[in-house]
Amino acid sequence: TTSQNTLAALVEMDQKILIVGCDPKADSTRLILNTKLQDTVLHLAAKAGSVEDLELEDVMKIGYKGIKCTEAGGPEPGVGCAGRGVITAINFLEENGAYDD
Repeated sequence: TTSQNTLAALVEMDQKILIVGCDPKADSTRLILNTKLQDTVLHLAAKAGSVEDLELEDVMKIGYKGIKCTEAGGPEPGVGCAGRGVITAINFLEENGAYDD
């Protein structure tokens, strides 16, 4: 909640914001999107076959006042490495121009 309120305040000051949620619960963008949980990059990649089969629009949603929102995802707590989801998401966003603008 604190980070989402801080980002909402920054966008009010005309800052461009991109949230990359790194929690396996995928709830880092919930308030900004005013919705339930967003599908994660790892979940969408698993459904599509690989991350290369995704488009930026598949994983990035636009929230409050144009804030760009993406959830990296990760394994269930206690299983695997959560860093894998973060690295996959960050690389995908960079390769697909999410930071341009």
